[in-house]
Amino acid sequence: MNVNNKPCRTIWPDPTRPEIIHIIDQRQLPHRFEVEELRTLTDFVTAIRDMHVRGAGLIGATAGFAMYAALASHEGLPDQRVLLQAAAALVAARPTARNLAWAVERQLAAITAEPDRGRWQATAFAEACAIADEDADFCRRIGEHGLAIIQAISEKKGGAEVNILTHCNAGWLAFVDYGSATAPIYAAQAAGIPVHVWVDETRPWLQGAKLTAWELGQQGVAHTLIADNTGGHLMQHGLVDLVIVGTDRTTRSGDVANKIGTYLKALAAKDNNVPFYVALPSSTFDWEIRDGVAEIPIEQRPGAEILAITGQTASGSLATVRIAPIDTQTANYAFDVTPARLVTGLITERGVCQANEAAILALYPETR
Repeated sequence: MNVNNKPCRTIWPDPTRPEIIHIIDQRQLPHRFEVEELRTLTDFVTAIRDMHVRGAGLIGATAGFAMYAALASHEGLPDQRVLLQAAAALVAARPTARNLAWAVERQLAAITAEPDRGRWQATAFAEACAIADEDADFCRRIGEHGLAIIQAISEKKGGAEVNILTHCNAGWLAFVDYGSATAPIYAAQAAGIPVHVWVDETRPWLQGAKLTAWELGQQGVAHTLIADNTGGHLMQHGLVDLVIVGTDRTTRSGDVANKIGTYLKALAAKDNNVPFYVALPSSTFDWEIRDGVAEIPIEQRPGAEILAITGQTASGSLATVRIAPIDTQTANYAFDVTPARLVTGLITERGVCQANEAAILALYPETR
């Protein structure tokens, strides 16, 4: 998408030094736009674990390039031990997002299918680029399929502005390009449909306030930042036409793990008859599990993240301040699970379907 009116992806190899992979350091946004260079496996693990990059699709693409980096920085011919150590380190970095393990598994299959170990590095680089390109293309297609939903609401409203609520950041910053939840919004904007986005702030990392608001502004989409607990009130007063969120892992039966607080938005949407859609590429499905509440691992992050907050001071510098009493006990769950019964539909690169196993497998019959 656009940064200062120039197209930009969230991750890309250096055109002259492919051993260097560039990312946008998302910890600095919206106050600073900084590009970071990743070279070693440790660089990549740190970037994923410490949220330099975040979002299901981007984590997957980053893991793809990380497997290449593990080979590129290895002296001599690598063996499977090098691959398996890299894979284990990456998968442990963040447990909930399915795209991370999916990309690692895809790289392991592609690399080990090449009998010439001298070509493993080139194979890994080609596969990493393919994963990134596919992620961008799938999100573009999600936008095309989701456009029909927004268009129908716009026509029902006589062309009036469509108000969309989203949670966290499932925009292009969370993927390689376009985003999942934002892709239909950008497609609607391109089609000339007036849209307005209610942006949840998304404590504790404030991905909505810092990232979604920033990228919508870069793209020229009308939006309003709200506190996390405002959505239900807006729905009660008819100010939300549609909810679209992303997901970090979705079961084959349609249960959805997404940023903490998503479940509450789904409950409010159900109570107020507001359509609640989840946008995701197929790489986010976990085909091995059915019960999301029981089986999806929920990441618990350091309590320091909810004890303090970082922002820009009046002088322009960044500062972190404590917002809770010293020695306060914390529980920092990063995700929750929204049961399929609360989901109106899933918007995928293959089309829109109901959130149940039969409908999902009809779109992806090869996974039966």
